Amino acid sequence: MKLYTGKIPAVAEEVVRVLVEAGDIEVSDTKEAQLDVESILKEYIRMDRELSDRTKDVLEEKKLPYGQFGKVKRALAEEREFGLGDDATLWIANQLVETFMHSAHVEEVFADDIVLRKKIRDTLKKYMMVEEELDEEVRRRIKNLAEGTQTWEIEYAKVMDQMKRKHGLE
Repeated sequence: MKLYTGKIPAVAEEVVRVLVEAGDIEVSDTKEAQLDVESILKEYIRMDRELSDRTKDVLEEKKLPYGQFGKVKRALAEEREFGLGDDATLWIANQLVETFMHSAHVEEVFADDIVLRKKIRDTLKKYMMVEEELDEEVRRRIKNLAEGTQTWEIEYAKVMDQMKRKHGLE
């Protein structure tokens, strides 16, 4: 699952709207509450990029094969108590719940943390599943090529870039 920078405003708007409409939180200024959510989402992306860069450095320093990227990145993420993959939504939800408790723009939090986390995670998953949907669509478009070949890899990257631009992602 991946969070795209271009979707942050929509995610923030929906998170706040869902929680306000359900009566889980009360906000004094909806736009400012959305900016609070956006700041957490942007911080997640920043930390993920920083972690990826650090992982590349570790691979280079220790002369490890690039195939170890995921394993090394997970280890670094655990050290920083940062969520990757499916844990990303939990990490973000925890940060948002904490932010709601301290935000000057959130007047009152009525729901339990568990309820807030579930609604936030459901909303995040909806937007973060875009990568899987794009992958399926790209694979459908290049189904005439044999997967794993160099031609397939090149065409996959090209079509994926086209689809991301089409959908306003990155």
